[in-house]
Amino acid sequence: MTVHRADLLLPGAGHAPVPGGAVLVDGRTIQAVGPYGELAAAHPAARVRRWPGVLTPGLRNPYGPELLERAYHPDPREADELGTEPLTGTALAALEMTESRWGASARRGVRAMLAHGTVAVVGRLWRETVADAVARSGLAVEQRLTEPPGPPTPDPLAQDRPVEEAFVLPPLDSPGRRADFAVFDVTVPADDDPYTALARAGAVSCVATILDGRLVHRRA
Repeated sequence: MTVHRADLLLPGAGHAPVPGGAVLVDGRTIQAVGPYGELAAAHPAARVRRWPGVLTPGLRNPYGPELLERAYHPDPREADELGTEPLTGTALAALEMTESRWGASARRGVRAMLAHGTVAVVGRLWRETVADAVARSGLAVEQRLTEPPGPPTPDPLAQDRPVEEAFVLPPLDSPGRRADFAVFDVTVPADDDPYTALARAGAVSCVATILDGRLVHRRA
C-alpha cells in the first residue's frame, strides 16, 4: 500500500482544497481518501509519498488522434534536423512514416501526455501501432462526443474551458476507483479559487502522474 500525501482538490466537494489530505492506494485501486493523519495511523506499514501542491483526479486530453496519429513527435536524436516540437501538415507529409516510426512517435507523445497529468485520451485511434502504444501505457481511451476546442496541445488545461471538465470520472473518493490521479505544484492563496490557480499554472506544473496505481511520471 502507498499513501500519497498532498492537499486535495476534490471536484464536487467544494472549491476549497483539503489541506493535509491523502489518498491510500492498494495495488491498482484507491482504497480511501481522507486526512493524512488518519490514513497513516490506520496503515502504519504503508509507503508514504509526500507531494507539493494539490492532488487532483487525472486529466482527460481531448486530442488523442490529433496528437498521436496526425503529428510526429521527433526522437531527441533528430532534434538538429527536425526540432523538438511535433510536426504536422506539410512537415509531416515530407517524412517517410512507417508503422514502426508511428509507434515510436506515439510512445513519445504518450510520455508528453503523462508529463501533463493525463490519464485518458479522447477519440478513436485507427493505427494499430498507435493504439498498441496507448494500450501498453495504461491510458484510458474515451469516446469523442463533441469536437475539442482550439488547436491540439498536450496540456488539457491550456484551452479556455472549465477546469472541472478536464478531470476524469468518477470522483477520487469513489469506492474501488482505479488509482488514476495527478499532482500539480500549485500553491493556492487563501483569497484565490483553486481551479483558477490550476488553470493559470497549466498542466505543465504536473509533478507526478499515477496511472492504474503506478507512478508513471515524476518531474525531476
